[in-house]
Amino acid sequence: MEIPPSRSTYNNLINACGSTGNWREALKICQKMTENGVGPDLVTHNIILSAYKSGGQHLKALSYYELMKGTNIRPDTTTLNIVIYCLVKLGQYEKAIDIFSSMRERRAECHPDIVTFTSIIHLYSVSGQIENCKAVFNIMLAEGLKPNIVSYNALIGAYASHGMSEEAFSIFNEIKSSGFRPDVVSYTSLLSSYGRSKQPIKARKVFNMMKRDKLKPNVVSYNALIDAYGSNGFLAEAVEVLREMEQDSVHPNTVSICTLLAACGRCGQKANVDAVLSAAKMRGIKFNTVAYNSAIGSYMNLGEYEKAVALYKSMRKKKVTTDSVTYTVLISGCCKMSKYDEALEFYADMMDMKIPLTREAYSSVICAYSKQGQIKEAESIFNMMKTAGCYPDVITYTMMLHAYNAAEYWEKAYNLLQEMEEHNIQPDTIACSALMRAFNKGGKPKQVLILADFMKEKEIPFSDAIFFEMVSACSLLCDWRRTIDLAKLMEPSFSVVSIGLLNQLLHLLGKSGKIESMMKLFYKITKSGAEINLNTHSILLKNLLAVGNWRKYVEVLEWMIDAGIEPSNQMYHDVFSYAQKSVGAEYAAIIQERVETLRRKCENQNFSPKTMATLPCVMQ
Repeated sequence: MEIPPSRSTYNNLINACGSTGNWREALKICQKMTENGVGPDLVTHNIILSAYKSGGQHLKALSYYELMKGTNIRPDTTTLNIVIYCLVKLGQYEKAIDIFSSMRERRAECHPDIVTFTSIIHLYSVSGQIENCKAVFNIMLAEGLKPNIVSYNALIGAYASHGMSEEAFSIFNEIKSSGFRPDVVSYTSLLSSYGRSKQPIKARKVFNMMKRDKLKPNVVSYNALIDAYGSNGFLAEAVEVLREMEQDSVHPNTVSICTLLAACGRCGQKANVDAVLSAAKMRGIKFNTVAYNSAIGSYMNLGEYEKAVALYKSMRKKKVTTDSVTYTVLISGCCKMSKYDEALEFYADMMDMKIPLTREAYSSVICAYSKQGQIKEAESIFNMMKTAGCYPDVITYTMMLHAYNAAEYWEKAYNLLQEMEEHNIQPDTIACSALMRAFNKGGKPKQVLILADFMKEKEIPFSDAIFFEMVSACSLLCDWRRTIDLAKLMEPSFSVVSIGLLNQLLHLLGKSGKIESMMKLFYKITKSGAEINLNTHSILLKNLLAVGNWRKYVEVLEWMIDAGIEPSNQMYHDVFSYAQKSVGAEYAAIIQERVETLRRKCENQNFSPKTMATLPCVMQ
């Protein structure tokens, strides 16, 4: 006599399939179970959901959950934990938080457990809300739940992903004080936190400590150490870790190779990119999309265009999927090398394959078109971007501003600023300098100074380009008071601002007749340690002579000689000419005597060769 399988038997069979991720077979058994008159219960549903989860079928799991809600079977904590996990994997964070909140509100029905809280900690970590990770951990403690090693690791991992090594170390110690033994995941997360916080030596110490504690590092641990060295410029050490990895019988994977390739690109090591690729080939590591993208990106960063393109062609030939990252790397890399035609060819390939553009790709294509003088095409891409729902960021707007500036479309540049304000996109320093250039060239210098006030209010850093446009605006407006205020604003930056810009400011003050302000500014520039050149003194001398202050003129000549800067023949010529035409015989003789004394002093000094004015001296 045959005994029909019980619900428990069916559930065990379904679980055997589901635990290995074989969700299709699990579904077949579930269907057979129903056909045989044994209806699924909550355990069955949870096993099916778990099978979808193990098989990476997160959308199917959510669809199944929706069907489950239509039955008389109420979900329990296990059910909702699986649903939260799948929602996090799909980036549907708000829905996951809603379920978590509902679980906390109806405690009697479905109380959140350690798994629930751990999933929410991970959610806040991957969504960049790091401050909420510790808050959720504390709520878990307050509700009487004792964290396990997985919960602690989730919190360390959250801190590690943001390079918060001090916080990660604190939780690491908390694991020990709570009676748990840190595992490989704990050590690897702590190691990674030091790598991301630019402390590769400490990362190595953690790695060694893991081995001393009789824990065997896995491939993730080794990759984290490779990244700790590679991302901080220690390429030789990163390569050595790869060798150490193999000696310890841990096989490198594509992540190991990608990490090394990225390090080569950052360190500017062309030869090592080739060596890493050869090493991967020798070890039989097959390149997937991510690996190819990393290698192409490394070559592009190093300016090795032909090698990058060769890899791209190899990728296509081997039918490895090209994605938006592939083309973004190629297009942006071409633009950085001024290969705009080639960038547009890759863009055409991308369009043919119906691959959606990233923001960076859109910005690079806009740059390529604008550099080719194809402004209408650049505008078309800009509008296409918005239509596609990939709204421009500050980089894209800046690219478009440069395009309008190059085409002298000042009004369109002004309109872009208003559009940025409407969408709450704050321009950065580069965008502001592009806007200021548009304002000045478009005959609206007042807008430059208004924008400068906006930058101060929003604490947007000022650059040389910003100061240059502000000086130009003051000159166009003949706004001498604002020029003096600008000099005060620039004062803390005198030691790093270009001397060309400082000379322009001195010239503007001198031209306005503010000789005293010009000289005060010169004294401050000198005090700051900025390197003063021949042109700086020439500006002072011309403006001093323009107001007839020959005494200070002669004094500046003396400063030059004392500073080891040889005055040009033109400088002597100018003061002699002034003496002949503008002062009486008595003062002319004094000027001649003092200047001749300086010339003799100058002749007795050994100056380094300089480009000199060729005009001859008038009075010998």
